[in-house]
Amino acid sequence: MRVPLAVTTSARPKPQLRAQAEAASRQWGVPLFMRHPKEGISEWLEERADALLIFGHDGVTLWDREGHHGFHGGMAHLRRLRLATGEPDTFVRVTELRKGDAVLDCTLGLAQDALVASLAVGPQGRVVGVEKSLPLAALAAEGLKRYELGPDSCHIDVVHADAHAYLRTLPARSFDVVVFDPMFAKPRKAQPGFDVLRRFADHAPLTPEALQEARRVTRRWVVVKGARYSDDLKKLGLKPEPSSRHTDVDWGRIGPAEVG
Repeated sequence: MRVPLAVTTSARPKPQLRAQAEAASRQWGVPLFMRHPKEGISEWLEERADALLIFGHDGVTLWDREGHHGFHGGMAHLRRLRLATGEPDTFVRVTELRKGDAVLDCTLGLAQDALVASLAVGPQGRVVGVEKSLPLAALAAEGLKRYELGPDSCHIDVVHADAHAYLRTLPARSFDVVVFDPMFAKPRKAQPGFDVLRRFADHAPLTPEALQEARRVTRRWVVVKGARYSDDLKKLGLKPEPSSRHTDVDWGRIGPAEVG
């Protein structure tokens, strides 16, 4: 029977890699496919699994029949370097992140904004990333275990869940900032790996009900990213924050709702 996701290793894995794959299989509740020497994965992707999370000597990689993407810092790595030297970051500016803040990223994806947030809030802060797609949640969680955040950043917790459902389980005012970066209806130019993100991500738009739930949970801001020259933010009653005319995205934000 074909499964949505399975775990395996590179060919001829060392015991440590095999142990990591076994642990991931248990954590995510997916099958473990052990490879024989020189055995490829193309047949598995044709017949046994929609996607494979592969533990290799160079990190963790998500494969499907159309391509693959290994977890890495990407542009977030450069943003973190700039932030550390005092350069501004649009995401940090709009969210008004401070040291010690608690941040809930409701659309974790490849964890780009979460990586920046972990540095912005510092080691005393908290970052939780929610991802509805099991392959993306597993890739981000396993990749983050191997990413060197450094002493100036907090740990990033990954939750595999529907964001709206997860928000309903949280107490009021339990996070300083709640973030949404919904998948844009029209693809836009992006860094490598975004094609993988689009294939696996949840494409459902952010609903007013989920936004209202986020306003119950936040203490300061709910921040939403939208495509420029679209009505993404307008549909939610949000106005774009001032930003560079050269960017193709807008950020909207709204404060907490009254809690009865």
